Amino acid sequence: MLHSDFIEIDGLTYHIQQDIISPNRPTILFLHDSLGSVKLWRDFPLQVSKSTNCNILVYDREGHGESSPFQMTARPTNYLEIEADTLHKIITHLNLKNVILFGHSDGATISLLYAAKYAEYVLGTIVEGVHVFVENVTLDGIKNAQYQLETTNLKERVAKYHGDKTAKLFKMWIETWLNPTYKDWNIEKEIKSIQAPVLIFQGENDEFGTMEQVEKIKKNVTSKVIDFLVPECGHNPHKEKPEFIIEQVTQFISQEINYNETL
Repeated sequence: MLHSDFIEIDGLTYHIQQDIISPNRPTILFLHDSLGSVKLWRDFPLQVSKSTNCNILVYDREGHGESSPFQMTARPTNYLEIEADTLHKIITHLNLKNVILFGHSDGATISLLYAAKYAEYVLGTIVEGVHVFVENVTLDGIKNAQYQLETTNLKERVAKYHGDKTAKLFKMWIETWLNPTYKDWNIEKEIKSIQAPVLIFQGENDEFGTMEQVEKIKKNVTSKVIDFLVPECGHNPHKEKPEFIIEQVTQFISQEINYNETL
């Protein structure tokens, strides 16, 4: 069972949920997408925990879910790098030692950045719908979401999870990625420092990215990289193909993670 709590980091409140099976087991830390939250993961983390026998931790980033609202009026270009540093503060605050990251979309990018900068804390990294550079298809997907925001009940649906933070959350996401200065954002250089193995899922029909993202990662990461192009799947493999994702995650952890359990 997931237990909810709130922690204070740099004057902000972060909502977390965790389930500790054993202090001797690794912790899988889940990082949501740009419009995601703890609740939007639904029961997927618990399913992964049951299959892998790992502890799990899920948290809402600033401006999301039940965490503090955004303190800034606009995101800097390096906001994902800043989120990786915040993640490190959360990990050290909770005294987590053996971490496996599982990130989706923005959360996937943060996971790669964290695994590169704080390599000694990471046993492995699992990503889906990841971005390491800006593609036209990504911008088109965001423009489509902007259109949906203006013409459908998308805002109301998202507000169920973010409440009065919803309008600013959309604003931050859309204005950051569609800003012409963001077009040159690229973290290929940064991810060269990753040391732990990486597992990548890319939906065949992902409306926000292509296999070119995966190829860039494979080109720049020197540790072992395992990747899957998930057929008949969009930007949310863990929601669209949960059985396949859990099966591959379980195999990845059992076969690729170098971890000596202490009794």
